[in-house]
Amino acid sequence: MPKRTFVYGATILLGANLINRVLGFAYQYLIMNHIGGEAYGLFNMVFPIYMLALVLTTAGIPLAIAKMVSEEVSLGRTAQAQAIFRLAFWILFISGAIVSSVLYFLTPFLTHRIFPDPRVLTIFQICTPAIFIVSLSSVFRGYFQGLQNMVPTAISQICEQLIRVLVGYTAALQLLNAGVEWAAAGLALGMLAGEIVGLLVIAFQYQFVWPKFKRNNQEAVYSSRIILSKLWHLASPVTVGRLFSTGLSALDALLIPLRLQVAGYGAREATTLFGQLGGAAFTLLTFPSVFTFALATSLVPAISEAAARNQLQVVRARSAEAIRLTILIGIPCLIILFYFARPLTSFFKSTEIAPILRLLAVGGIFSYIQQTTTGILQGLGKVHLPVLHSIIAAFIRIPILVYLTGLPQWGLRGTAMAYTIGFIIMAFLNLIAITRSTGMAFDLQRFFLQPVSGGLGMLLIFHFLDPILGQQVVGYITEFTAGIILYSLILFFNGGVTLTDLKRLPWIGKYLPR
Repeated sequence: MPKRTFVYGATILLGANLINRVLGFAYQYLIMNHIGGEAYGLFNMVFPIYMLALVLTTAGIPLAIAKMVSEEVSLGRTAQAQAIFRLAFWILFISGAIVSSVLYFLTPFLTHRIFPDPRVLTIFQICTPAIFIVSLSSVFRGYFQGLQNMVPTAISQICEQLIRVLVGYTAALQLLNAGVEWAAAGLALGMLAGEIVGLLVIAFQYQFVWPKFKRNNQEAVYSSRIILSKLWHLASPVTVGRLFSTGLSALDALLIPLRLQVAGYGAREATTLFGQLGGAAFTLLTFPSVFTFALATSLVPAISEAAARNQLQVVRARSAEAIRLTILIGIPCLIILFYFARPLTSFFKSTEIAPILRLLAVGGIFSYIQQTTTGILQGLGKVHLPVLHSIIAAFIRIPILVYLTGLPQWGLRGTAMAYTIGFIIMAFLNLIAITRSTGMAFDLQRFFLQPVSGGLGMLLIFHFLDPILGQQVVGYITEFTAGIILYSLILFFNGGVTLTDLKRLPWIGKYLPR
């Protein structure tokens, strides 16, 4: 199997995630302009509870698979890797089937006791079979992640998103005449169809990889009890962390509409605003995370491999490089979101969310750093630390959210302020933990001064071009392009990006001079 770097893997996932986000942007545009924020708000109320059930089902096992498979393959024990995959597959097959079935029949009971809007019943029932499907998909993705082969995951995600957009929008549009809640159910149906196709695609690709390892299975393998013990040791802290994270998302989905009503909004208006917060503000804010997600996913096996070989210098280098790349990508994206918040939110017919997006953009870079540094800590085997840090951040964020969102003069601005504070706390705690664990130095020039100088150049060119080119789509695209080109040039001249960095990219690097 050819050796792959984590930058290669991250770039593969970045390409796939970028395509998915473009499709997602188109999907959000169609929903917000033709289906409405209220339907998306109803779907968004269900989604955190669905994710909570999914975390309970998978129990952090996919990440454990990636780490364990990476370690075994790096040591030449491919039979061990296959044994880990098989046991994990059957565990998640059984847990996914049980949780999906139980939740489906409990949905009518839960709907009237958990959600602030009872119209979510049908939506939640459609989502429950997807738990079983995603559980199986996650085993395959964890396995390929451990092999540092991101291509099958990338292809699967693209197919999944394409089907989700086509089926979800078509179904929602057809069902809209029956009521907003049925349109939201159409969105859920699109999600289910996408997950089914994604599973079929990645399972098909596994058939080409499995025979290669089957011929090499000469060494003895661990017993199921030993594998299960190692899986549990790695997965349990991740499970707690993700349960906490998705539990907080579910709590936000309940609290924000209720606190907006306390601030003076009607029930339907609060649901619509909550839908616009997720459908416009967070859709835009999380767009740059296509990179940080790809990077964090690739980091787990890459750092696990280096740590298994006691290559501490490699761990430090990969950690510093990942953080630097996160900042280099994040800063120009957030400057665009902040400066062009109004035209970008108007794209989703949600211009009243523009001030909210600006507040979120201020803390956005910390959100991206949080994601990357969590991947580093998980790769180091310190999976409990991100859990602890998220608990600390939540204890500070939640009271601020409850208090400020309920004030008429703050409303959603209070929600955005609470999220920003949470991002900052989590990112700093993760960074401190990494420096203590690896001895990684915080390079002020490369982490901060070089990208910020490029960002100031972007702001300057926007300031001069916007009065001339603004108010039209072609003008905005021209401004974005000019700003990114200037940012890149400044980084190239101040050493923020070097020719060596570019040579390491797949497809592009091989055409650059050696």
